[in-house]
Amino acid sequence: MNPALTILAADTELPEPIASGWQLVLAALAGIAVIVVLITITKLHPFLALIFGALTVGVIAGFPSIAGFGDTLESFGDGFGTTAAGVGILIALGAMFAKLLADSGGADEIVDTIVGHSSPRALPWAMALVGAIIGLPMFFEIGLVLLMPVIYLVARRSGQSLITIGIPALAGLSAMHGLVPPHPGPLTAIDLLGADLGVTLALGVAVAIPTVVVAGPLFGKLAGRWVVLEVPDRFEADDFARERGGSATVAVAERDSSGTTTQTLTRPARPKFGITLFSVLLPVGLMMGKALADIFIDDESNPLRATFDLVGRPLMALLIAVVVGIFTLGRGAAMTRDQIVKCLDTSLPPVAGIILIVAAGGGFKQVLVDSGIGTLLADWAKGANISVILLAWVLAVLIRLATGSATVATITASSLMLGLIEGMSTGEVSLIVLAVGAGSLFFSHVNDAGFWLVKEFFGMTVGQTIKSWSMMETVLSVCGLVLVLLLGIVI
Repeated sequence: MNPALTILAADTELPEPIASGWQLVLAALAGIAVIVVLITITKLHPFLALIFGALTVGVIAGFPSIAGFGDTLESFGDGFGTTAAGVGILIALGAMFAKLLADSGGADEIVDTIVGHSSPRALPWAMALVGAIIGLPMFFEIGLVLLMPVIYLVARRSGQSLITIGIPALAGLSAMHGLVPPHPGPLTAIDLLGADLGVTLALGVAVAIPTVVVAGPLFGKLAGRWVVLEVPDRFEADDFARERGGSATVAVAERDSSGTTTQTLTRPARPKFGITLFSVLLPVGLMMGKALADIFIDDESNPLRATFDLVGRPLMALLIAVVVGIFTLGRGAAMTRDQIVKCLDTSLPPVAGIILIVAAGGGFKQVLVDSGIGTLLADWAKGANISVILLAWVLAVLIRLATGSATVATITASSLMLGLIEGMSTGEVSLIVLAVGAGSLFFSHVNDAGFWLVKEFFGMTVGQTIKSWSMMETVLSVCGLVLVLLLGIVI
């Protein structure tokens, strides 16, 4: 287990309940209800909603202080600080790398190379692969904005349905966002539950690949028959919205009814495909390398294991990726030093809110833990003989449906599962993380900002968005659960 990502170790004894069972259950339900109402009805920022939710839990649970506020605030502060230290830095480094990938044109290079070498029948599969690769380092919203011009262009030139081409890309992005670190959701669940990041990463990729296949190309073909759309007339092939220090002349192949023609375009210089792919997969490889070294090399003094223990830590792996990316992506695209500095500077403001939400979620979690609700739920679940994996998924689904936020669903469901992971193996705890992640993706609808983002980009009605995007998210969530349950049989 990585101590840098541990808030509450699995062998730590959970606090005893500070009140009767009904009072603690009422406190937890009231806290969650306050969060849901403040986010969905009053449209309050989730950061503030989580604070008020934590205070509600403390007051009703009856923390031993004046009106429950004193100890509640102390508990919330402890959880906030620990989570910010464990996850906040990683989110900031991930944002820097993603901005480098986008501004250098490395993401465009990956897209153009994979799509350009695909036949018309293979295009949906290629778009799923593109979505998954771009989704590894990038937040969902950033990846969607980046890929929309490509989705339009590929659908127009191939003559295929916009939904058939777009849904696989969205599935790749969404699966990475919910199941694979270093995204904020999986990272937060790993942090809260004390899971091993390398093991969770490896299992997350194993679950994500077949999930993307089912929810992407296979479901996309079906959804393309349900929802028929005209491709929006924008984002032409020569729309290169970049301002960098170099340029290159490239040949772009276009397929139409009369055959294949070649068009010569001038675009900004980009890093090569191979070096770009290496840069994207570098932190993933380092973290997975540490997990494998921990499994197969027992001697902790072994030089190879010691090396991976250092470079495979999430903080070090992402830091190495950013430093390497400055040269392979930034300098590879002929960006000047000032442009690279500006790129890194502008990457942080958009994720400041995410970091605060995640840290506040850690504070909310700590209040639940200190109240003893986790111990109570653990005893109840053991007595009821309910699958812990299924329970984790159901809790995340319910909170996702109520709040529309995958991050809030992940935080809250993970917090409620703490009492149930005692005595579990490393692999089993990782499966709980993945079950929460899968549940947090379930049926995106009108209270989710991503729902409206997809609706507007694709030019769909609400009904069409539900039949395509919302159903895709549901297929992705259920398929992820099934795969996690299957893995739970052998792990």
